Amino acid sequence: MIPVRGFEGARVAVLGLGRSGLSAARALRAGGAVPLCWDDNEAARVAAEAEGFRIADFSRAGAFDGVAALIVSPGIPHLYPAPNRVIAAAQEAGVPVDNDIGLFFRSLATQAWDDLDVAPRVVAVTGSNGKSTTSALIHHVLREAGREAQLAGNIGRGVLDIDPPGDGGVVVLELSSYQTDLARALTPDVAVFTNFSPDHLDRHGGLGGYFAAKRRLFAEGGPDRAVIGVDEDEGRYLAGQLSEGSGDDRVIRVSVARKLSGPGWSVFARKGFLSEYRQGRQVGSIDLRGIKGLPGAHNHQNACAAYAAARTLGLAPRVIEQGFRSFAGLPHRSQRVAEKSGVTFVNDSKATNVDSALKALLAFENIRWICGGLEKEGGLAGLKPGLAHVRRAYVIGREAAQFALGLEGVESEVCTTMARAVGRAVEDAEPGDVVLLAPAAASFDQYDNFERRGEDFIAEVRARL
Repeated sequence: MIPVRGFEGARVAVLGLGRSGLSAARALRAGGAVPLCWDDNEAARVAAEAEGFRIADFSRAGAFDGVAALIVSPGIPHLYPAPNRVIAAAQEAGVPVDNDIGLFFRSLATQAWDDLDVAPRVVAVTGSNGKSTTSALIHHVLREAGREAQLAGNIGRGVLDIDPPGDGGVVVLELSSYQTDLARALTPDVAVFTNFSPDHLDRHGGLGGYFAAKRRLFAEGGPDRAVIGVDEDEGRYLAGQLSEGSGDDRVIRVSVARKLSGPGWSVFARKGFLSEYRQGRQVGSIDLRGIKGLPGAHNHQNACAAYAAARTLGLAPRVIEQGFRSFAGLPHRSQRVAEKSGVTFVNDSKATNVDSALKALLAFENIRWICGGLEKEGGLAGLKPGLAHVRRAYVIGREAAQFALGLEGVESEVCTTMARAVGRAVEDAEPGDVVLLAPAAASFDQYDNFERRGEDFIAEVRARL
């Protein structure tokens, strides 16, 4: 645990008692603060009370009198589409609002670090797609290289639940826009921006607000090194804002769309080959084509970002390559779950938006595509470049018929349920086909989360093999 510093003896409100909220309350208490907790869910309040936490209803008048800060869980809106009533009350009372990420950065470094030979470092990864895989890949490469590393944030453990890092230890954080948007302290040593595409627009008041939330990771504290995907306008803008010139190697540019040139530091992948260039010279390369845990251009982009981050931490190219080759991938992200009679079954339930689903479609040929769910803003037109890879679509979700209408030029079948979709795909599949779950939609019309949707797909596949 990372005890929260700076609130000794103070009353600190905690709103939301899920994983991050409860860990924040525990860390506050460990640092000498007095947490006052609330969650609209009664079961969550009971669980917190069982741990000895005081429950306080912040909707009552004067609830924030004498409160030093309000710590908010990431799923609770603080501005758009409208502030949560408790957050609005705290802001009206002049009480600072923060989250567990902000508490982590203000509390991680201690005087004990003075006795370490090598100070611990924090690598923070954000972006629209690939955050989880990139974070897990960095963590895996470090561990395979014998380095102390912990994985936390939006993946793995809560940031305040990790152990205090030791000599030369590295903390790898995956951070969503919900987390970066509110944190009052953001000071990673290495910050990574994977890519950018529309998502969570209602929560951030539009595309500009969404990008602004991502940008805060680089603007608030200023990392020593920034790894920036430059295949979109936003990434190119961010790299330009952070760089002092074309040769500034504090910014490492990453691409899977083109060869990068110039005197700076760049990592790019073309036709399955990763290349690292510094000062106009190639200094490292990896053949990514045979690495099963990293299929497709989108995973090659993740590999480039992870490679660049690992290089900033002093790892050699061959050491990084060894880590890549032993990386098994993450559940629900281009996860190969079975193969039979020449048919491969891939679970990419995490493809919850059009951009991530397009990347999955481009990674495979001869696809029996299971898609559909709660469609997001912007429609399905962005899928067009990948539809030539689809032999047939099997559409799930409560609005499956409407979703299917948006798949122009693709033979589709309205299945509604996962069981029927998998069954029909298995019946139709031929050797060389890939049965791919890449929904291009949220899961909440039928499932609690994308993990449950992926697990249902795996269960239906295994029941038929």
